[in-house]
Amino acid sequence: MGTSRILHVDLDQFQVSVERRRSPELVGVPVIVGGEGDPTQPRKVVTCASYEARAQGVRAGMPLRAAHKKMPDAVFVPLDTDAYDEASAQVMGVLRTFGPVEVWGWDEAYLDVGALDAGRAAGVAGDVISAIAEVTGLPSSIGISDNKQRAKMATNFAKKQPVDDGPRVFTLDADNWGELMGGQPTRELWSVGPKTAAKLATIGVNTVDELVATPKDDLITTFGPHQGNWLYVLCRGGGDSTVTEEPWEAKSHSHSRTFPTDLTDPAELHAAVDDLAAHVLAQVVDEGREVFRVAVTLRTKTFFTRTKSRKLGAVTVDAGQILPVLHALLDDFELDRPVRLLGVRLDLVPAEGLNTEADG
Repeated sequence: MGTSRILHVDLDQFQVSVERRRSPELVGVPVIVGGEGDPTQPRKVVTCASYEARAQGVRAGMPLRAAHKKMPDAVFVPLDTDAYDEASAQVMGVLRTFGPVEVWGWDEAYLDVGALDAGRAAGVAGDVISAIAEVTGLPSSIGISDNKQRAKMATNFAKKQPVDDGPRVFTLDADNWGELMGGQPTRELWSVGPKTAAKLATIGVNTVDELVATPKDDLITTFGPHQGNWLYVLCRGGGDSTVTEEPWEAKSHSHSRTFPTDLTDPAELHAAVDDLAAHVLAQVVDEGREVFRVAVTLRTKTFFTRTKSRKLGAVTVDAGQILPVLHALLDDFELDRPVRLLGVRLDLVPAEGLNTEADG
């Protein structure tokens, strides 16, 4: 039948891709996401940079001011966690149609596709990438192996493949592990950070092959029994082969809209809130859930973004109780600049907590 296969699914430049999905004019230009989108603000950092920005040295975790010095002409976009939550939930929903999923964040997850030969596993991975793109419009890459750590490392190879060559899928297993990873720096191993790599260098270990050649007892002496044993296993391509599928439940549902022409008329904005709320509330009702808090997100022409939220007096799915609060939140904004994007979020009572009153 084949080896049990695990797919590591990684969404490419996730936050940038979500922003480009709703603002197509950002496609092909350098985009930097972080903070409130103002690169002059102190103590704000880059959370995602497009490949164009990365090519100029911009990296996640870099201060926005430093990124602006490197690329003053880039488009700086504020964080919009509601939009990323919504996009991630869409992707994970697609993955669950293929098998058990272990979510590792907004933009990555492990998918267990069962016992398959290498060719069939690669075919399934291509189908997953196509399904994600069709449903969400987001690009992704997939690494394949027989354990999670090696699958994660396989994704690094997948990402190096040209986009025009088809789905970016790569298999890293016992057949090609030594050839591809042996000469790599130990830093390329999953979970080996700069401190561990530096400590390995002090005992003359700089590559994966050199780590493989190091006796287990020497590793235990240097790193202790837990990490020493783990490094011994990891450098040989071993790892955890269990995909833990935790019960999944949405904490909120949201929907946003980027307008073809920026809106300035408050009446049009209120009408848009009605439409967005109807869309999200229908999803909540379909799931048999209830709402305890609502929020409105507004983004102006200059990409300035703010979110205002408010708890309801009691949990409900009654539009007559939800809409007035949403409209009041919209009125709380100073609508003195053209609005390019509007979003509505409904926060949900946990399933086990239905039919209870919201506090405050």
